[in-house]
Amino acid sequence: MGCGSASLPVDTRGIKQAVPIFAALSDSTRLHLVARLSRDGPQSIMALARDTTISRQAVTKHLRVLEAAALAASRRDGRERIFELRPERLNAAHHYLDQIAHQWDEALDRLEAYVERDRESAEARDEGK
Repeated sequence: MGCGSASLPVDTRGIKQAVPIFAALSDSTRLHLVARLSRDGPQSIMALARDTTISRQAVTKHLRVLEAAALAASRRDGRERIFELRPERLNAAHHYLDQIAHQWDEALDRLEAYVERDRESAEARDEGK
């Protein structure tokens, strides 16, 4: 008796949109920068580099990766470049993870139901002997 192989629907558009977000967040320095921008709001490169052990140039490079993934946006303010978080992209990633979690919950529910049916069938066979 097979458990059936109901395949989970895959949102390929969601995956393609989420990949750059997760790739950008996979680096601990960038994750730290996102946390700082989230907590403290828009900041200059100088301010963001102040509490790190890396150079301003390295911070700038990481911010450019976040900008390319549309997780951050920048604007000129005199001689400074100010970066701010784009929370809608984090919300999109969160939504995608919620979809995956829901799919896994459904798959685990199906597995649990199958195991229960199989256990009941085995018990019924054992009683019939």
